[in-house]
Amino acid sequence: MTAEPLERSLDRPEQLTGPAPFPYPLPLVLRPARESDLPELRRLDEEVFQEVAYPGFLLRQLYDIYAEHFLVLDDGEGRLRGYVLAATTALGRDSWILGLCVTHDRRRHGLGRELMVEVLARLRDAGIEQVRLTVEPSNRAAILLYRSLGFLPEEPDGGLRRDYFGPGMDRQVMRLELGRGGG
Repeated sequence: MTAEPLERSLDRPEQLTGPAPFPYPLPLVLRPARESDLPELRRLDEEVFQEVAYPGFLLRQLYDIYAEHFLVLDDGEGRLRGYVLAATTALGRDSWILGLCVTHDRRRHGLGRELMVEVLARLRDAGIEQVRLTVEPSNRAAILLYRSLGFLPEEPDGGLRRDYFGPGMDRQVMRLELGRGGG
């Protein structure tokens, strides 16, 4: 099933905490990623994820395979301020969130939630029933966001996977049952 076109302005200064910076940043547009975004996606991924950023060739391949579930926050000035990427299985009803990020200057404004809500709606519409993701166990803000969206630690071990990405790189594995009417 093909997702509906998306291009939505996220101009909500009332959600900012504290006074707005001067000049106020331009509104962001939530839209599907484009092939022309790949260099900027690589820059963004490296800025946010640093040593665990995706290599450029892998971002390219992920875009080619999962473009339908690769959404970005565009500031209208040539810079992306966030993205979410979901991967789906070919024959199953499962999905993984492979990346969610928002630049440091745009955090705490509900943008990560906007990205997640949109991609989860697209996954549900595509018939996906279960979504998983991993998060660094010390990233409390992300864990709270995912829990508020209905994600729970994966059972039976509580979701903590030691050395998931290599020695000392533990991750919390979380799961959300989408079903057809909930989420």
